[in-house]
Amino acid sequence: MTATLDRPVKAPTFQGVSARRKITNNVATVLVSASVLVALVPLIWVLYSVISKGIAAVTSPTWFTNSQAGTTAFSAGGGAYHAIMGTLLQGIVCSLISIPVGVMVAVYLVEYGGGTRLGKITTFMVDILTGVPSIVAALFIYALWVATLGFQRSGFAVSLALVLLMIPVIVRATEEMLRIVPMDLREASYALGVPKWKTIVRIVIPTALSGIVTGIMLALARVMGETAPLLILVGYAASINFDMFAGFQGSLPGMMYDQISAGAGANPVPTDRMWGAALTLVLLIALLNVAARLVARIFAPKKV
Repeated sequence: MTATLDRPVKAPTFQGVSARRKITNNVATVLVSASVLVALVPLIWVLYSVISKGIAAVTSPTWFTNSQAGTTAFSAGGGAYHAIMGTLLQGIVCSLISIPVGVMVAVYLVEYGGGTRLGKITTFMVDILTGVPSIVAALFIYALWVATLGFQRSGFAVSLALVLLMIPVIVRATEEMLRIVPMDLREASYALGVPKWKTIVRIVIPTALSGIVTGIMLALARVMGETAPLLILVGYAASINFDMFAGFQGSLPGMMYDQISAGAGANPVPTDRMWGAALTLVLLIALLNVAARLVARIFAPKKV
């Protein structure tokens, strides 16, 4: 018996696998690889088109420092500084509202209200919000914020509409990340006498932080490219406006729409600006993703 236990275990061999199973495995491998290539083709095509057509505008010395104030639709010059700042301000305000609410709702659904009536209602409402079109969210905020409460159309109203689009994505992503945290970690913390709220804050959320940050960045990337709330809730301004509660405000999606209205496609000047705004938006989202990954790596629990 001892000799049997001490005998080294050999790695399994697949010599007995039938030819039919080998063929099936090879066919499945080829199909999966082909699917990946098919999915990469439009992605690479889009990136190539945006970079090749927008690089001329982005590399202009005034692109990141000037606005379009004082320029006409067909006169070269100016930049996208006003649109970049408007997009960042709207995204920051939206994130400050959406991230705490979305994460806390997900924590409640996973840790507290899984089978309760309130938890089921919350899950149902999150599912409904997930499928709400952006124009419906914009119309709702217009009816409530502008028509009913009497506030002005502004960048803050746009942020409120984006909140309705961002919260369900954050809730779903955070909920899935919290569910894959091993229950053993929670039970070990409870066994040491750590309260439940502190276990969630110090153990569960840090363990799932990388996935939560990824979900938040996906949600932010989605809302930063929305156009319908901009058209309904704030007008496009070619000059810089830092006031989130009054006046028209520029943004990168709004700038793209404005250049299309100015004759993009027929005239090279608005065409270059349109592609430059598109490339700037892609770069901005990429930078935010890189920054979020670095933050998640810094604050993630260290491996022993």
